[in-house]
Amino acid sequence: MAVIDYYKILGVAKSASEKEIKNAYRKLARKYHPDLNPNNKEAELKFKEINEANEVLSNAENRKKYDQYGKDWKHGEEYEKAKHQQQSQYQSQQGGFAGGDFGGQDFSDYFESMFSGARSTSGRGTRGKFRGQDFNTEFHLNLKDVYETKQHVLTVDKHKIRLTVAAGVKDGQVIKIAGKGGQGINGGPNGDLYIKFIINNNTKFKRDGNNLYTQVDVDLYTAILGGEITVDTFDGKVKLTVKPETQSDTKVKLTGKGFPKYKQEGEFGDLYISYKIKMPTQLSDKEKELFRELQNAKS
Repeated sequence: MAVIDYYKILGVAKSASEKEIKNAYRKLARKYHPDLNPNNKEAELKFKEINEANEVLSNAENRKKYDQYGKDWKHGEEYEKAKHQQQSQYQSQQGGFAGGDFGGQDFSDYFESMFSGARSTSGRGTRGKFRGQDFNTEFHLNLKDVYETKQHVLTVDKHKIRLTVAAGVKDGQVIKIAGKGGQGINGGPNGDLYIKFIINNNTKFKRDGNNLYTQVDVDLYTAILGGEITVDTFDGKVKLTVKPETQSDTKVKLTGKGFPKYKQEGEFGDLYISYKIKMPTQLSDKEKELFRELQNAKS
């Protein structure tokens, strides 16, 4: 079996830094994501290869094993133990002679014989059970998509997974779905699926944890005299009373009108509103005269 070149899959050099690998993965994952390429088998296969390459190269320990053992990187430790054991047996049989010859077998042949069903010393066939590969993927959603708990369908390794995304999930948050990774080898357990959420905020609200922040324009007359205004929250409109002589950048807090707290049913953060005083424009002559009168009265 040919060794899979994970560096080539991500389009990076073998000397690439962790940041270069991460950037290359993100760029390719977005390009070939199944949600953006529906019914495109080539894109699905490419997406699977990209995730597999990222799982190996983004982990320093896995990358070191891959650089050393190639396609057999997942079983490097078992190989070392087996090689040491066979060397010890060989030395014993040869009266203590230490050599690196394994009966004419090269590295890959020897490895395959150890872990792919070669005969044991008792003459019976043996196969090792190995856990399947973990999968890593990104799931891109809009902020409004995670304000309420919703079900989504995610395609991973050509399999559709129905996923319930709890309200309040955060940008960059990673969840694990046990057993939804690669299939186990020789009856071994399946790997796990790790999903990283990328939350795109295309609203006028800034999110910080469970709290939301926004700005609201208040006309000059309401700011001076006071009054009532209607403002948008994330899930509707509310009326607020503006106090007389309100200054620009005055902040008010609406308790419980922020973002839902992750897996805390009925619990919400707060909404913070900053007032921005909006100056009048295109004044009439009469309005200008009234402002002059006001200016003279204050002097």
